[in-house]
Amino acid sequence: MTKVAVTLNVNGEESEVLIRPADTLLDVLRENLGLTGSKPGCLNGDCGACTVIVGKKPMKSCLMLAIEAVDQNVTTIEGLTDATVQRAFVEHFAFQCGYCTPGFIMNVHSLKENHPEADGETIKSWMDSNICRCTGYEEIEAAVKSVLYGGQEHHKR
Repeated sequence: MTKVAVTLNVNGEESEVLIRPADTLLDVLRENLGLTGSKPGCLNGDCGACTVIVGKKPMKSCLMLAIEAVDQNVTTIEGLTDATVQRAFVEHFAFQCGYCTPGFIMNVHSLKENHPEADGETIKSWMDSNICRCTGYEEIEAAVKSVLYGGQEHHKR
Protein backbone atom coordinates (compact mmCIF):
# COMPACT_ATOMS: atom_id res chain seq x y z
CA MET A 1 0.00 0.00 0.00
CA THR A 2 1.29 3.44 -0.91
CA LYS A 3 2.26 5.79 1.87
CA VAL A 4 1.15 9.40 1.94
CA ALA A 5 2.68 12.40 3.72
CA VAL A 6 0.34 14.06 6.18
CA THR A 7 0.74 16.67 8.87
CA LEU A 8 -0.60 15.86 12.32
CA ASN A 9 -0.98 18.37 15.14
CA VAL A 10 -0.13 16.40 18.27
CA ASN A 11 0.36 18.04 21.65
CA GLY A 12 0.53 21.47 20.01
CA GLU A 13 3.28 20.52 17.57
CA GLU A 14 2.90 19.84 13.87
CA SER A 15 4.68 16.77 12.55
CA GLU A 16 4.83 15.48 9.02
CA VAL A 17 4.59 11.71 8.88
CA LEU A 18 4.45 9.10 6.13
CA ILE A 19 1.50 6.80 6.72
CA ARG A 20 -0.58 4.19 4.97
CA PRO A 21 -4.24 5.24 4.76
CA ALA A 22 -5.05 2.12 6.86
CA ASP A 23 -2.71 3.04 9.77
CA THR A 24 -4.43 3.60 13.09
CA LEU A 25 -3.75 6.73 15.06
CA LEU A 26 -2.41 4.54 17.88
CA ASP A 27 0.22 2.98 15.63
CA VAL A 28 1.29 6.31 14.14
CA LEU A 29 1.57 7.94 17.57
CA ARG A 30 3.70 5.09 18.91
CA GLU A 31 5.74 4.09 15.86
CA ASN A 32 6.12 7.30 13.85
CA LEU A 33 6.12 9.91 16.61
CA GLY A 34 7.58 7.90 19.51
CA LEU A 35 4.67 8.79 21.81
CA THR A 36 4.24 5.53 23.67
CA GLY A 37 1.98 6.74 26.49
CA SER A 38 -1.12 5.57 24.65
CA LYS A 39 -1.14 1.83 25.19
CA PRO A 40 -2.29 -0.96 22.89
CA GLY A 41 -4.61 -3.10 24.95
CA CYS A 42 -7.52 -4.87 23.35
CA LEU A 43 -7.08 -3.14 19.96
CA ASN A 44 -10.85 -3.23 19.42
CA GLY A 45 -12.06 -0.25 21.47
CA ASP A 46 -13.12 -2.04 24.64
CA CYS A 47 -10.40 -1.23 27.19
CA GLY A 48 -9.62 2.48 26.69
CA ALA A 49 -5.86 2.15 27.32
CA CYS A 50 -5.21 3.97 24.03
CA THR A 51 -7.48 6.96 24.76
CA VAL A 52 -6.34 10.33 23.44
CA ILE A 53 -8.21 13.61 23.08
CA VAL A 54 -9.12 14.70 19.57
CA GLY A 55 -10.50 18.20 19.57
CA LYS A 56 -12.20 18.09 22.94
CA LYS A 57 -13.43 14.51 22.84
CA PRO A 58 -11.79 11.35 24.19
CA MET A 59 -11.15 8.95 21.33
CA LYS A 60 -9.83 5.41 21.31
CA SER A 61 -6.83 5.74 19.04
CA CYS A 62 -6.91 2.04 18.13
CA LEU A 63 -10.24 2.65 16.36
CA MET A 64 -9.34 5.89 14.61
CA LEU A 65 -7.36 6.05 11.40
CA ALA A 66 -4.44 8.48 11.55
CA ILE A 67 -5.67 10.07 8.33
CA GLU A 68 -8.84 11.09 10.22
CA ALA A 69 -6.70 13.15 12.61
CA VAL A 70 -5.42 15.47 9.87
CA ASP A 71 -6.61 19.04 10.60
CA GLN A 72 -7.51 18.08 14.18
CA ASN A 73 -5.77 18.80 17.47
CA VAL A 74 -4.66 15.57 19.15
CA THR A 75 -3.55 15.48 22.78
CA THR A 76 -1.81 12.45 24.25
CA ILE A 77 -0.76 11.77 27.82
CA GLU A 78 2.63 13.27 26.91
CA GLY A 79 0.81 16.53 26.14
CA LEU A 80 -0.44 16.88 29.69
CA THR A 81 2.28 18.32 31.86
CA ASP A 82 1.60 18.14 35.57
CA ALA A 83 -2.16 18.30 34.98
CA THR A 84 -4.51 18.27 37.95
CA VAL A 85 -5.82 14.84 36.99
CA GLN A 86 -2.31 13.36 36.94
CA ARG A 87 -1.62 14.63 40.45
CA ALA A 88 -5.01 13.33 41.63
CA PHE A 89 -4.26 9.81 40.37
CA VAL A 90 -0.96 9.82 42.29
CA GLU A 91 -2.47 11.31 45.46
CA HIS A 92 -5.33 8.78 45.49
CA PHE A 93 -3.20 5.78 44.45
CA ALA A 94 -5.55 5.35 41.48
CA PHE A 95 -3.34 2.85 39.70
CA GLN A 96 -1.52 -0.40 40.27
CA CYS A 97 0.38 -1.66 37.26
CA GLY A 98 -0.28 1.65 35.46
CA TYR A 99 -0.96 0.22 32.01
CA CYS A 100 -4.50 1.61 31.82
CA THR A 101 -3.70 4.83 33.68
CA PRO A 102 -2.88 7.06 30.67
CA GLY A 103 -6.24 6.23 29.09
CA PHE A 104 -8.10 6.94 32.33
CA ILE A 105 -6.23 10.21 32.78
CA MET A 106 -7.06 11.36 29.26
CA ASN A 107 -10.71 10.43 29.72
CA VAL A 108 -10.94 12.25 33.08
CA HIS A 109 -9.13 15.29 31.68
CA SER A 110 -11.68 15.47 28.86
CA LEU A 111 -14.56 14.92 31.31
CA LYS A 112 -13.32 17.86 33.37
CA GLU A 113 -13.07 20.05 30.27
CA ASN A 114 -16.49 19.06 28.90
CA HIS A 115 -18.52 18.50 32.09
CA PRO A 116 -16.87 20.24 35.05
CA GLU A 117 -20.06 19.85 37.12
CA ALA A 118 -20.60 16.18 36.22
CA ASP A 119 -22.83 14.22 38.55
CA GLY A 120 -22.19 10.65 39.66
CA GLU A 121 -24.14 9.16 36.76
CA THR A 122 -22.16 11.18 34.19
CA ILE A 123 -18.87 10.18 35.83
CA LYS A 124 -19.86 6.52 35.74
CA SER A 125 -20.92 6.77 32.11
CA TRP A 126 -17.60 8.32 31.09
CA MET A 127 -15.54 5.88 33.16
CA ASP A 128 -17.37 2.87 31.71
CA SER A 129 -15.32 3.32 28.54
CA ASN A 130 -12.10 2.39 30.35
CA ILE A 131 -11.17 -0.90 32.00
CA CYS A 132 -8.67 -1.60 34.75
CA ARG A 133 -7.95 -5.24 35.39
CA CYS A 134 -5.80 -4.98 38.50
CA THR A 135 -7.33 -2.44 40.88
CA GLY A 136 -10.70 -1.61 42.32
CA TYR A 137 -12.33 1.49 40.97
CA GLU A 138 -12.68 3.21 44.38
CA GLU A 139 -9.33 4.98 44.09
CA ILE A 140 -10.04 6.01 40.50
CA GLU A 141 -13.45 7.35 41.52
CA ALA A 142 -11.85 9.28 44.39
CA ALA A 143 -9.32 10.80 41.98
CA VAL A 144 -12.05 11.79 39.53
CA LYS A 145 -14.16 13.39 42.25
CA SER A 146 -11.17 15.29 43.62
CA VAL A 147 -10.51 16.68 40.14
CA LEU A 148 -14.12 17.69 39.57
CA TYR A 149 -15.11 18.74 43.06
CA GLY A 150 -11.81 19.74 44.64
CA GLY A 151 -12.05 16.93 47.17
CA GLN A 152 -15.50 18.03 48.28
CA GLU A 153 -18.44 15.65 47.99
CA HIS A 154 -20.77 16.95 45.32
CA HIS A 155 -24.45 17.62 45.89
CA LYS A 156 -25.47 15.93 42.60
CA ARG A 157 -24.01 12.57 43.59
